[in-house]
Amino acid sequence: MDASIGTAPMPEAAPLSFPVDGMSCASCVGRVERALKALPGARDVAVNLATNRASLVLDAGASPEDVAVALAEAGYPVPETQSLLAIEGMSCASCVGRVETALAAVPGVSGASVNFATGRAAIRHPEGLVAIPALVAAVESAGYEVRPLDDAGVVDPRARQEAEGRALRRDLTAAALLSAPVVFLDMGGHVLPGLHGGALTGLVQAILATLVLAWPGRRFFLRGVPGLLRGHPDMNALVALGAGAAYLYSLVSVSAPGLLPAGAAHLYFEASVLIVTLILLGRTLEARAKGRTGQAIARLMDLAPRTARVVRDGVEAEVPLGALRVGDLVRVRPGERVASDGLVVSGLSHVDESMVTGEAVPVRKGPGDRMVGGTLNGRGSLDLRVDAVGSATVLAQIAAMVERAQGGKLPIQALVDRVTGRFVPAVIGIALATFLAWLILAPAPALGPALVNAVAVLIIACPCAMGLATPTAIMVGTGRAATRGILFRDGAALQRLRDVRVVALDKTGTLTEGRPRVTDFVAGTGVAEDEALALAAGLESRSEHPLAGAVVEAARARGLAWSDPESFEAVEGFGVSGRVAGRSVALGAPRYLDRLGIPRDPVLAARAEELAGTRKSPVHLALDGRHAAVLAVADPVKAGAREAVAALKASGLVVAMVTGDDPRTAAGVAKGLGIDEVAAGILPGGKVEAVQRFRAAHGPVAFVGDGINDAPALAEADVGLAIGTGTDIAVDSADVVLMSGAPDALVEALVLSRAVMANIRQNLFWAFAYNAALIPVAAGVLVPFGGPALSPVLAAGAMAVSSVFVLGNALRLRRAGGRAAPVDGTFLAPRAA
Repeated sequence: MDASIGTAPMPEAAPLSFPVDGMSCASCVGRVERALKALPGARDVAVNLATNRASLVLDAGASPEDVAVALAEAGYPVPETQSLLAIEGMSCASCVGRVETALAAVPGVSGASVNFATGRAAIRHPEGLVAIPALVAAVESAGYEVRPLDDAGVVDPRARQEAEGRALRRDLTAAALLSAPVVFLDMGGHVLPGLHGGALTGLVQAILATLVLAWPGRRFFLRGVPGLLRGHPDMNALVALGAGAAYLYSLVSVSAPGLLPAGAAHLYFEASVLIVTLILLGRTLEARAKGRTGQAIARLMDLAPRTARVVRDGVEAEVPLGALRVGDLVRVRPGERVASDGLVVSGLSHVDESMVTGEAVPVRKGPGDRMVGGTLNGRGSLDLRVDAVGSATVLAQIAAMVERAQGGKLPIQALVDRVTGRFVPAVIGIALATFLAWLILAPAPALGPALVNAVAVLIIACPCAMGLATPTAIMVGTGRAATRGILFRDGAALQRLRDVRVVALDKTGTLTEGRPRVTDFVAGTGVAEDEALALAAGLESRSEHPLAGAVVEAARARGLAWSDPESFEAVEGFGVSGRVAGRSVALGAPRYLDRLGIPRDPVLAARAEELAGTRKSPVHLALDGRHAAVLAVADPVKAGAREAVAALKASGLVVAMVTGDDPRTAAGVAKGLGIDEVAAGILPGGKVEAVQRFRAAHGPVAFVGDGINDAPALAEADVGLAIGTGTDIAVDSADVVLMSGAPDALVEALVLSRAVMANIRQNLFWAFAYNAALIPVAAGVLVPFGGPALSPVLAAGAMAVSSVFVLGNALRLRRAGGRAAPVDGTFLAPRAA
């Protein structure tokens, strides 16, 4: 078990019910029961083999962790699951750390990750051993509002964001309307002396300021003061301290000026109300921008139609999408969106699949072809048989994968979390030091300037921009990638992909089409070409090798008929042989002819050498013990593969090809593509060793393969990129899934990775540099040298601008990448080694 699992005991007796993996017989049940009954505080133990579940009651003082550890040691682990919570009230990065700490302390929790940008917490724990109410209570004890989400996170984040936006706009409007008279009375006094300093105007300002702080500004006090009292101040605490100090000082100046030193009774009501108003403005702009960061996935999900035309018992009826069942026959008319995933049963059309693959060219669809829900049908009509609905559809899986990536943390975020965890207490200390320094060193009356500068420090240093720097860039970047057919399984893959030095590509299906075809057929003297090809096709019709399919397809293309083989033998690594139509037939590598004792025809052998030099794989055919013909099989290189390789090399990356092909053929393909490093004759297990060699020679490796035969290499690589088919997006061993097979999708993934990481660096630099530069100015360090001071009002405005800047910078990623860009050396900027 993870060492980070909480060990705090249960506060009271708790009934638990949880699944158990690995039980297969009654003896398993007995072992599980004994392991559970041996736990201190465990009683009422029951284990059910039929349901593979166990239940017990843990008395106070026992921990769910003990249950998980005991079963894991017994060999029957409790599967881990993830619970999702929607957190409200987080206003800066330091809030994230407090919520994560509170959740990690819940007994049984093995890990908790909180995303500031989405307001979601993902908690990992053994299934059934952690109660959702316990997680909710932990978050609430930390001072935040929380509500659970179901397993799929069904609570629509857009609805939550819209509600938050409406509340902010309402409070901003109220604050602005109430603040305007305060500002007019204060500032107008400089023009109309009758408005300035009078008891009546001071009373009016006090009433209006009280309304601002008690109504639209209450959110800062309700969330900031409890955190301050618990010793965990956040951004709300800074605003509450700053605005509250200015308000209270002004209130004393109006109601009891005698309590202040002579000449120190000044009003700062306009500062307190403008702080609240400007920060609400900033948060309103933030909410609007944060809503836009998730628009890519929202638009993607909106592509699914609301209804479908189902044909049942010969009758066509329109039903809600949620009523679709697997096996339904759905009719898609011209111009309509496909209702759900399935196979085409009848009809012919061209379908725009750009929303899934990123490829703008419509794809021809006919009987037997797969369809993806949400894609746009062209001019033809199609009937398809539904094979996936709801969360099983490609569209839903894409959204789930992207949400997981957006909720993840990059390694660089760990540094930000450590800094922001200490930042707010440090700011409060700096503000206190500023207040005391001005009070002691400034000429009398110094109380007013001391307060103003301390408040300015509190307001200028709110760490919102720091907390938004990384997650917003991840959200926009992964959303942009998804619309381009590039799916990141987790956000950390973005950072690892940026750091790779080697791109190793599997040949078949990645650089080539993955559909071999016969390109040449050279018959020996006295051999009828069609007859020889028909005999070869008859023998190969029994084989499952991809090259066999190419031979059969070549015969079919010529309209030839063939007989089924009377006998058949396949020799791995050599070829196949048998009898077809009463004749002895053998097909394979040159060494197979040697093994069978068949002399090679010098003319055919020379021709085979020529074909191998042109990136084709020669296959030798023998009939009745005679070398009769040579077939050349080639797997066409994908369009754009050479340009993609050139772009990768121009960016400073080492490009390698890994293949099981004969070294001579592989060298020909690599030369044609401009690839210098080749690992040929490699079996699937050997690809792991190839990845390790490349890493040792050059550095971090990205491996690109089809995600099935290449699974070990994809898992071994620093970043594994799986070529998808438009429907297979659940390649467990890959970090990134390229939905289209286009080689330039790999280039675009690298472009997006570098763009996101550059954006994060820019955001973090702005966030940290902003605070480092302006905190001293707010403290008044420049004033003794004739420099400017920074009023709390300007500080509030600057703080809002910093957050909006970071969000605006992240939103630029919506234009990053794009396959309309040239796939050459200009597509990727070179990186320094």
